[in-house]
Amino acid sequence: MVIKNIPFETTDWSEIKSEQHDGETGYALWKVRQCGDIRVRVVEYSANYKADHWCSKGHILYCLEGEMITHLKDGRVVELRKGMSYQVEDENYPHSSYTKNGAVLFIVD
Repeated sequence: MVIKNIPFETTDWSEIKSEQHDGETGYALWKVRQCGDIRVRVVEYSANYKADHWCSKGHILYCLEGEMITHLKDGRVVELRKGMSYQVEDENYPHSSYTKNGAVLFIVD
């Protein structure tokens, strides 16, 4: 990741309006900041959220609250709990996520 042409700024996430994105079941509320080519998000997933697609985008995720189960297309299953993170590159390791009781993630992509 190359980070350039982004001035020093702070973000008060309580001031950012949420966008709702429906899953196959449940929904996700995205708070988004676009910083040059880098998208920074705080995403709150509802209980019983299930993604409606396989994602091939690279991300760095940090779990702030709750738990998220991520299925990789190669058959692996990963549980992300509060205080854990994962990172994955673009165009490899397609993944799809589910949460039983909800989760809040900080995501950079």
